[in-house]
Amino acid sequence: MQGKVVLITGASGGIGSAVARRMAAQGASLALAGRTQASLDALAAECEAAGSPQTLAMATDVTVKEQVDNLYTKVAATFGQLDVVLNAAGLGILKPIQNLSEADLDRQMAVNLKGTFLSCQAAVPLMSQQSGGGHIFNIPGILGQHPMATAAAYCASKYAVVGLTKSMALDLKRAGVKFTLLYLGGVNTPFWDNAGMRVQRDKMLSAETAAEAVAFALALPSPGVPNEIVIQPDSHQFL
Repeated sequence: MQGKVVLITGASGGIGSAVARRMAAQGASLALAGRTQASLDALAAECEAAGSPQTLAMATDVTVKEQVDNLYTKVAATFGQLDVVLNAAGLGILKPIQNLSEADLDRQMAVNLKGTFLSCQAAVPLMSQQSGGGHIFNIPGILGQHPMATAAAYCASKYAVVGLTKSMALDLKRAGVKFTLLYLGGVNTPFWDNAGMRVQRDKMLSAETAAEAVAFALALPSPGVPNEIVIQPDSHQFL
């Protein structure tokens, strides 16, 4: 990953930060976006200490087009290229359907679907205009394939991410932009801190497993690209 530039939204979250550390150890330059500048600055310092030659930390609300566009403009001005995007910003509100509010639905769609859309749309001009193209990772998670009780709105947003990504891949199949969908099931991250349900976090995947999946996809020789990666805990498999 030396000489490559990786942008991560939701960088201060469990999966985002694990991927940032892994990419830093492999020598990538990093653009880190998230909600809290202090957390991003701390992660940037950690990544530079781990081997990243250059980092950019920029607080960004992925639901606001102007902020997303400003992020990508800054990335282009700072690095002059963009090789990989990981859209790890996400929100989960788990409630039975009769308890879900319109605001709950709107918020999950805004972060999980609109945020992914805005980030991908901003990445495309940069990636399609450079000789090496680019690689975008979106994370529907296992609930983007298999529904779960209390997750109607969340599943709806993640199934939508799948449709969005597959359609974009068709739009961009001649532009050198590759896509990988990560169906990760049960990842032990702060997502579950306020989930309002009992879960066996000790049996979940680690965020580092997600980072390994990204590293694997990026290490495949061209022209190979894993369009979908499904990883689940051995104790909770959906087949």
